Amino acid sequence: ETIEKKLQIIESREKQSEQLKDVMTQLEQGVQGIFNSEDYKRFLDVMAKLPTYSLNNMLLIAIQTEGKASMCQSFTGWKSMGRYVKKGEKGIKILAPSPYTIQREQNKLDKATGQPIVDHDGEPVKETVDITMKAFRVVRTFDISQTDGKEIPSIGVDELVGNIEGYCTLMEAIKTVCPVPIYFEDIDSGAKGFYHQTEKRIAIQDGMSEVQTVKTAIHEMAHQKLHAKEDINILDVTQSRNSKEVEAESVAYAVCQHYGINTSDYSFGYVAGWSEGKELPELKKSL
Repeated sequence: ETIEKKLQIIESREKQSEQLKDVMTQLEQGVQGIFNSEDYKRFLDVMAKLPTYSLNNMLLIAIQTEGKASMCQSFTGWKSMGRYVKKGEKGIKILAPSPYTIQREQNKLDKATGQPIVDHDGEPVKETVDITMKAFRVVRTFDISQTDGKEIPSIGVDELVGNIEGYCTLMEAIKTVCPVPIYFEDIDSGAKGFYHQTEKRIAIQDGMSEVQTVKTAIHEMAHQKLHAKEDINILDVTQSRNSKEVEAESVAYAVCQHYGINTSDYSFGYVAGWSEGKELPELKKSL
């Protein structure tokens, strides 16, 4: 019985390892494949609807559902909300942390000096410590479209065009969370807005529609957060202007989409040219 149980454990680990390998391959291929206009927009739609998921899991959900997922939970998660997964539905494979602990022998250090403690013979004193190793396993989540049961309260709002209900409240919230001041003015260059690197302020063209104003404010806030000069020692200083625009526009699209603000005029046809020739780590860093 003990041998049989051990064999089952080994078989389970081998199966999990194979599943993990398949998911990681899917993830790598998926990142390379999303950078055309429609696939990229579908990925951002998933990002807008599932903001608490990790980048890797958002990518996996977008790939497996073609960007149609809107609300995901585990089997037990849906059950706790009064819903059940329909018979025959296949779960969406995602990654879950699965850390494990190993014991390692190392030199014992003096807490005051940080130097190794030695014994009477001048040899380092050893101690056994627990080391937590990062690891992941494959689990399954289900979209609300794969379930039936108790009605779920609507999250967000319906799509809005032109004017935004509660616009003044939303703009006040944007100004509150923005770390630099936002000013409305006439911009001579014809730009809808800009982030001033040296003066550390955001300018927005006065008199635009409510939707355009919100979209522009979020776009420029993204520039301030991601591309400000004070972060020059942390970020890649060789990043192109096109790369910065892709990042800022993506943030603005995802945030507006999350709040149901009309985003039908966004075009991401240019991301294919931006991503061409780039390696996977660089693309994931931007995402």
